[in-house]
Amino acid sequence: MAKGLTRRGFIASVAAAGAARFVPMVVTKLGGRRILELVVDKATGTLRAVERLVD
Repeated sequence: MAKGLTRRGFIASVAAAGAARFVPMVVTKLGGRRILELVVDKATGTLRAVERLVD
């Protein structure tokens, strides 16, 4: 693996990439409003974008 990329970080990035491909298909079928929040990930000390669906 690349230097500085932990196993936990790698798994998280792969999961996020998979979710990024899957979520838009679900959203178009369900409708509703999407809310995007920025949250601090305490484990890594970085900001993450979290998207929620609200009817």
